[in-house]
Parts: sequence; C-alpha cells; structure tokens
Amino acid sequence: MKKYLLIAACLYIVLPSCKKDLVSVPQGSIDSAELNTPANIDKMVIAAYSSLGNDDIVTSNSLWPEGDLRSGDSHKGGDGLGDNSGWNDYEQFVTNRNDNTYTDQMWYQLYSGIARANDALARVNGISAAAYPNKPSRQGELHFLRAWWYFKLKILYNRIPYIDETMAKSSYINISNVQYTSDQLWTKIAADFRLAANILPATQTDIGRPNKFTAMAYLAKTLLYQAYTQDGTYTVTGIDAAKLTEVNTLCDSVSASGQYSLDPDFGYNFLTEHNNSPESVFSIQYSINDGTAKGRIDMGHALGYTMNAAYGCCGFHVPSQDMVNAFKTDANGLPMFTGYNTGDPKQGTDFLNYNFDPRLEHTVGIPGNHPFKYEPNLNMDASWARDPAVYGVFASLKDLVAPDDPSFQKIPPFMSSSKNWEDMRYADVLLIKAEALIELNRETEALPLINALRTRAGNSLGMLKNMQGGYSTNYKITTYQPGVNCTWTQDYARQALRWERRLELAEEGNRFFDLVRWGIADTYINAYIAVESTKWPYLKSAHFTKGRDEYLPISLNQMNFSKGLYKQNPGY
Repeated sequence: MKKYLLIAACLYIVLPSCKKDLVSVPQGSIDSAELNTPANIDKMVIAAYSSLGNDDIVTSNSLWPEGDLRSGDSHKGGDGLGDNSGWNDYEQFVTNRNDNTYTDQMWYQLYSGIARANDALARVNGISAAAYPNKPSRQGELHFLRAWWYFKLKILYNRIPYIDETMAKSSYINISNVQYTSDQLWTKIAADFRLAANILPATQTDIGRPNKFTAMAYLAKTLLYQAYTQDGTYTVTGIDAAKLTEVNTLCDSVSASGQYSLDPDFGYNFLTEHNNSPESVFSIQYSINDGTAKGRIDMGHALGYTMNAAYGCCGFHVPSQDMVNAFKTDANGLPMFTGYNTGDPKQGTDFLNYNFDPRLEHTVGIPGNHPFKYEPNLNMDASWARDPAVYGVFASLKDLVAPDDPSFQKIPPFMSSSKNWEDMRYADVLLIKAEALIELNRETEALPLINALRTRAGNSLGMLKNMQGGYSTNYKITTYQPGVNCTWTQDYARQALRWERRLELAEEGNRFFDLVRWGIADTYINAYIAVESTKWPYLKSAHFTKGRDEYLPISLNQMNFSKGLYKQNPGY
C-alpha cells in the first residue's frame, strides 16, 4: 500500500532540556545547523510541501478568482459588490489598483512557498548522498515545487524577482523584478522543471510527491506558454515551433509512461473517493481525521458553498450565463461557436429546450430537478443563491462536495473538504499536446486527442440522473468527424481546441491565462462584457484595457518594501 504525503505542519523540533547556564539554547528555538541532519532535512522538505496546503480563502491554489472571474467564466458572487470587494475589482478591471490586498496576499503566499523550497534545497545540496540516500529525489521534488510556485507568479504578475537557494537573504533587497525578461523567466522556470524531470524517479512511494513524468507535464505546459512570443502590449508576434515540438515530445513521454489515463467518467475527477486516480498528474493533498482539530482542508474553495441549511455560506464563484450557454451543442452535437449566447436557460426545465454537452452538470449547479453533486435527492433551489438578483442562481460544483461526503468539514461560519485539488489532470496533457500540434500545422494528429475528451464526456451520464431516473437536461454530444460534420482546417481545429479547453477545464482557474497566452484577452473579454452586462447590470462599468489588464499590478506593499527597486506593470 502506498503511503500518503500528508500536507501538515510536520516540522518537529526537539527542544533541549532546561539548563541554568546563560548560553543555553532558549526553549522553542533551534540553531539552523541543527536542522542539517538527514531526519531534519526530510522534515524541511515536508515543510515545503506543507506550503501547498496553506492556501486560504483569498489565496486559492486553483486561482479561481484570478482565472475564472477575470475570464468571464464566473461572477464573483457573495453578498453584493462590496462583499470581498477586491474580487469585484478583478472582475471590473477598471477599479483594480495596486493597493488591492488580495493581490499582495497571493504574492506573499507564493513567495512563502518558494522560501521554504529554497531553504530545504540548500540543506539537501549540502549533505552527501551517502548520508542522505534520498538526496536526488528530494532535490528533484524541491526544484519541481519551486518551479510550480514561480509558474503561478509568472502568469499572475509577469514581472517578478527570481530568487534561488544560492542567494543570501541579505541580498533579496537588491533583486529587481525586471532583472530578467519574460522569456528569461520562462527559461528559468523551465530549467527547474527540466532538472526535476531528469533526476526524479519514474514512480514515488508516497502519493503526493511528483515523479519524473509529473515534471515533464509541467515542463510541457511551461514551454507552451513560452512558445507564444509577445510584444509590450501582449500581442502575439510569433510562435516558437521548436518549443512546440518539444512540448509534443514531452507529452508523448508522459503518455508512454503508462501511469496516466482519462477516468472513465468525467465526474470522477471531482469526487473524494477518486482522489489520486490515473487522471491525476499532480494534486494538492488535503486531509481530515489526521489528529488535528479540523483537518488540513481546502480553504481556497471554502466560499463556494451555497446558502442552504446543509451548508450555510457563502455563495461565491458563480458560473456566468455565458459559461453555461457555452455548453450548448448544435443539432449534430458539436459546440455552437456562434449563436450559443442566444437564449438563457436558468433553471428547471429550461435545460430541455436546448442541446447540451454533459460536462455542464458536472460543472454547474442548476436549480430545479437537477441532481446537486451527483445526489438525485439533493436538488438545488434558487433560494440557495446568496444574491441572485446581482449574480444569478448557479453554483460551481467541481470544488464542492456533498454535505454527507466523509471529507466534508464545517469550521463555522465556513466549510470545505479534504478532497484533493487536481492542479493538473491528464486531460490537460492531451489538450496541451493538441494545441502544440495544431500550431505546428499538424491538426489532423490533434483530432483524436480532442475527440477522446468528447467521447469520455458522452460516456459520463451515469451520475447525472434525477430522482425520477431520467435526465433534466437534453444531452447531445458527438465527436468531430471531418467531411461528415465539420471541415478540419487549422483555423477550425484551433477554434475547436480553444472551446474544448474551456469546457473540459471550466471553473478550474485556467481560462484567463489561456486567453492571455493566445493574445486575445482584450477582444474576448470586452465582447463578453458587452453581452453579459445586458443580463447582469453590475458589469456595465467593466472594461478590459489591452496592455494593462493581462497582469495584476505589483502590490503597493511590495513596491514599498523594495524601496523603489521594483518596476510597476504597465498601466498601473
């Protein structure tokens, strides 16, 4: 049986006994050198992993506020515009400033993880492999973790200071956030993932530790982002074919490992009992009944639960009408690239009036006779919404568990679960490979990858039955069949790929960063606002400014801490 790497505060310190001389080590402290034993170094590595589970209400590992709110896939939700107003600023864009405390908190959270990784890595580097046989693996794990945090910093802020384990803490104040170009930062992040892929074992005994193929998958994702070269206004000026070719090769290696596959039902990805399934490439490991009062639970999704008695708070992360409508399919069962946003199903039998991709009800909680989180006798009601007049009545399902799930835990007034958060699924590996192939003019090779996801979606109906044993939504989905229901050109394949990414990964925090990578964020988001604001007037003042809103500002606190060394992102 595999051991689980629990994300917990596992840095145990043995305190010295009390002595009467003045040079005794004080109770509750430890000299740094005393941590450089094999046993304590392993605990320092665990402390780095522990930082993965330190996400909180406003610092979610999934980046849903930064990735879903800003993309048009969801509304903020909660009790009106003033409830967690920093997220309203994200959604509006025009009011987002460098004094938004959420922006500063996320920066701090990510760099705290990097600090732990760097500290542990310096200690691992300093011990011999003879004394510490796990040295190569632990080095690979720490390089992976550091790159994981830097990747998120890069897509959020773009201009970031790069600090590694060789730098003295006293030098941090002299490290600029513009020391490296965007391309150079991507190269550094890729180098960490590449090193990890080279030295990590093919498999790990402890579930939760990355292996060499985990690192390959993230290296592929990093190179995909780096491949899109952009100018100062974030317009794509070219795509690096050599990098895309390596992306394709890396994804092939992940697939050839035989360790990963699509779960037979799409919904398995979002159920506790299927934690660490073959589709999970890397998951944040949470825990419950672990000897702590409330467990190590996923607080980054705590505010998404609904207002019914079984939950009670807080109604955030509300899927947009545009997001729901995007799941519509045409008479052939293919996505409606145009016209999908005409007609707005909201609840009950509305969803029998259109055709839909089945992934809709795995993703969105819908009022009426629709099973909530796969429980036929638990039907969402419109009254579960916190502020339906402002944000609508939907709920985001992937990040929630049913109230009778063994992983569910209340910590009044909030609640969450120990269900893992799948940061990367094998489905994403297939989509990354498909995107690379399409941009390499090899779209025919991408076709079976996209169709594999659509086939799986069509086979994922078993958990969607209502209490009468039927379906409350009209499901119709088919694969792309060139010459039969589509013409599979590069342009069409690109559109299909981008649509598929939206549906497959909906409400998982990816969409905004995809739009920025493709260089279409401004046109796409302003078009979304123009339509969605006619349905939800709070968005009427929203506007995305090209060359500014692709990235968050460097927070005022960080600008002040750097004593003027950091350079602000354009437009702030």
